[in-house]
Amino acid sequence: MDINGARVLVAGATGVIGSAVADELAERGARLALAGRDPGRLARAAARHGGCPTVSFEAYDLDGCARAVETAARELGGLDAVLTAFGSVAFGRAGEVTDAVAEHLMTVNFAAPAAMLRAALGILGGVSSIGPDTANPARSAGHPLGRGGVLAAVTGVVVERPQPAMADYCASKAALSAWLDAVRREVRDDGVRVLDIRLGHLETGFADRAVSGSPPPMPAGGDVALAVRTVAEALGSETERVRWDGHAPVLERRAR
Repeated sequence: MDINGARVLVAGATGVIGSAVADELAERGARLALAGRDPGRLARAAARHGGCPTVSFEAYDLDGCARAVETAARELGGLDAVLTAFGSVAFGRAGEVTDAVAEHLMTVNFAAPAAMLRAALGILGGVSSIGPDTANPARSAGHPLGRGGVLAAVTGVVVERPQPAMADYCASKAALSAWLDAVRREVRDDGVRVLDIRLGHLETGFADRAVSGSPPPMPAGGDVALAVRTVAEALGSETERVRWDGHAPVLERRAR
């Protein structure tokens, strides 16, 4: 299970976690496609990786999310892994959060990642029917990440330990985690590995960018660099879940 040479789409590649994971995967030899909202930031990110393919998407456009995956597959001649590492957060007691904010969280944190990963199911592994892999025509001989490839998403420790004043955020992440669990059972025998990345609180500034409300007092965040290395290791191994144990991530080979 070697990352080297694998074709990987990182969605959310202009965020702190997505950008750092893309950097780590590139260091390990992955061939990247980067997806995000801001074309300018995407271009700057791509420049760090030899001008790799980029695609813009808007989380509210679910068809566009699916097209982003298809575009990445066309550019790379197929995909071996798709990682979604984007989201939105809001704070406030359940009775104070508006329905519009709750809908926003469910769309950005669940529906959009699921749309991307669903689109990837028919593409992962092998040579894409969308277009040839002109940069590496030998890809059809084998797939570094497994016979069917990897679907991966950053969810969060909140799916296991929901927090007060974050009910709708926790629910949206739990919805994505539940979807991943169900899909894993559907596709495991097809050789597709589904990876649920349940990171804990990290020092990324994410809480300060809430769409509504103010974050409660939080303990010091975990080590971003360690989390990113663990995500890369999980992608390149037989891991099905990354769990947060105190301040450090732990790999689980078989999700219970």
